[in-house]
Amino acid sequence: MTETIAVHEQTPNREPDQERLETAHLRQPPTFMIIGTQKGGTTSLHHYLDKHHDVTMAFKKEVHFFDSFYFKGTDWYLAHFPLRDEAAQTGEASPTYLFHPETPRRVHDAFPQVKLIALLRNPVDRAYSHHQMEFRRGNDPLLFEEAIAQEPERLRDSNPDLAGGNWRRFSYLSRGMYAEQLARWLELFPREQFLFIKSEEFFREPGRLFDQVLRFLELPSRSLPKYRSHNSHPYDPIRPETRARLARYYEPYNRQLYELLGRDFGWDEE
Repeated sequence: MTETIAVHEQTPNREPDQERLETAHLRQPPTFMIIGTQKGGTTSLHHYLDKHHDVTMAFKKEVHFFDSFYFKGTDWYLAHFPLRDEAAQTGEASPTYLFHPETPRRVHDAFPQVKLIALLRNPVDRAYSHHQMEFRRGNDPLLFEEAIAQEPERLRDSNPDLAGGNWRRFSYLSRGMYAEQLARWLELFPREQFLFIKSEEFFREPGRLFDQVLRFLELPSRSLPKYRSHNSHPYDPIRPETRARLARYYEPYNRQLYELLGRDFGWDEE
């Protein structure tokens, strides 16, 4: 028996052409960023926002400038956005930004006023969905239980800036320690520049949560004809004993998150 769950594919890497690079200084910097979490619904939200008449998203999802391609420089980054006055607001979605240790400082140095959206999913489900994606792509031959047992060794000395490296592919459990990640962001950005969304609510009620995002961005409300979950794939459900073990593992990390944000996401009861 299989369970169908939304699994989001990464957009193939497309480089900006020469014209975009030459006009980078004329392009509109992002007014908002969807910073994570991976497997939390970022692809769907990216597509919903791109359908709003006052928003133009970066020409590809997952620009990854502030983690993997920071060495390319700001002009390379700006080349992904529309020309000034072509859109009321612009944004991008790179879900590894939340996890990358240097991204908060890099973003703050470049765009200290940018608004930040974080979708946070039950870390057990997030980890399992992440592994299923890597397993399906052929990047990880190990079963989930084997993969999480080997995660510390796989991540040891791995480079966070390396696109497609171990740090990005095999950080199944580490990415679910949200409090530690968000604390780095909150040290630099004021709380009012953040919107925190529980992914499970977004999956169940995409229209209501999309309207919350629009209010946060001070954009006119707009309902979409259909809120499609992008790139869904079937996979077997997690083993009950593995879920129970990981739920216990994440309990202290979840409590830290609830205390940090002043909000109980209820994952310990799920």
